[in-house]
Amino acid sequence: MSSMTITDAQKRQFAEEGYLKIPGAIPKDMIETSLRAVNHSIGNVGIGGEDPSRHRSGFFCAELLNAPFILDMYNKTPVMQIAESLMGKGNVLPVERAKTYPRFPLPLGQEPSPPRGHIDGIGSGTNGTAKGDYKRSFTAFAVIYLVDVPEPYSGNFTVWPQSHRFFADYFTEHGHEVLANGMPRPDLPKDPIMITGNAGDLILAHHQVVHGACLNASPNVRLATITRLKHKHADEIGKDAYTNIWREWSGVRDVIKG
Repeated sequence: MSSMTITDAQKRQFAEEGYLKIPGAIPKDMIETSLRAVNHSIGNVGIGGEDPSRHRSGFFCAELLNAPFILDMYNKTPVMQIAESLMGKGNVLPVERAKTYPRFPLPLGQEPSPPRGHIDGIGSGTNGTAKGDYKRSFTAFAVIYLVDVPEPYSGNFTVWPQSHRFFADYFTEHGHEVLANGMPRPDLPKDPIMITGNAGDLILAHHQVVHGACLNASPNVRLATITRLKHKHADEIGKDAYTNIWREWSGVRDVIKG
């Protein structure tokens, strides 16, 4: 595994904006192995993974969720090292499943509507969590682009910068219990950023960053693999992290003190 460290400036950027893009974090050969398997799956296996008991519909690449070559992109690359530099050495649990999402182009002639975002873990009754329930079950998103995504409105992973800090204040004032009513829709401090990048780029985002995938008006299928990194104490810290947003981020706390 090659070594890759992030700087204090990058940590401060993560603290401020809530996300970080690390170009070229995943070696090309690992990307190509995963991409071949993913394209084969989309074309020859199709949609699977339905779970009627949890109201989950089927999705692509279900049989690849814990494929070794998919997990290796996280566990045997600088991804884990970078995550530990943010959360503390030995604090990040190994990745055991990662979901590859294709975002297909819109029909010809259809213009994309503006991106719409959310915070994960808010129950809708159709996403595996009951309506009225909510949970905070992970620490960070780790998104790997399997293909180049050079322009906005290409199915990009999309973030609302600074929304993690905005909602820490919001939940301090209103209580995180408001999430039982669904995703709150106050005006956010910054407009969304549709993150562009190349195959092999890594995007890390705080669990409380408002995020989504924008619509795809490009000619290409956007392919990205996404997992949710988890601090080893995330379950016991639980909902406290809605307001104490750096509790699981000792590497970030070190650079933002004072």
